[in-house]
Amino acid sequence: MLLVDDLLELLGFLTSALEHSGVMVLVARSGEAALNIALRVAPDVVSMGAVMPVLDGFKTCRQLKAMTTLAHIPVIFMTSLTETERIVHALESGGVDYLSKPINVDELRARIRMHLANARRAQSAHRARRSRTSLGGFWPQ
Repeated sequence: MLLVDDLLELLGFLTSALEHSGVMVLVARSGEAALNIALRVAPDVVSMGAVMPVLDGFKTCRQLKAMTTLAHIPVIFMTSLTETERIVHALESGGVDYLSKPINVDELRARIRMHLANARRAQSAHRARRSRTSLGGFWPQ
């Protein structure tokens, strides 16, 4: 997973907690760094702060979703912004979920598992559709 936030303390806390439960965590402290890492590694899931200097989480998510090779990656926003319009903005930017700070690690783990399972099912269905198309539309019933 890729964890993105400009708050070093939060990154340290979440990285430690997630790695302790067996999750491999990559860390970025900015939107630009997150995009560079994602292009090289293509993480299974991204958990990202919404408010960051220069390239905020909303813009970062939009750029990630604009890349065809990375568009399938679920993005979970983490922020202290809880106004409805901010939540809607996060979802319209391409996020699949939204967690309010302070982050509850158990809740984050559960959401990561759920979104990973959903992403894997979607990718499996996509591969099946591509396979069916490459067989000339034939799909045994």
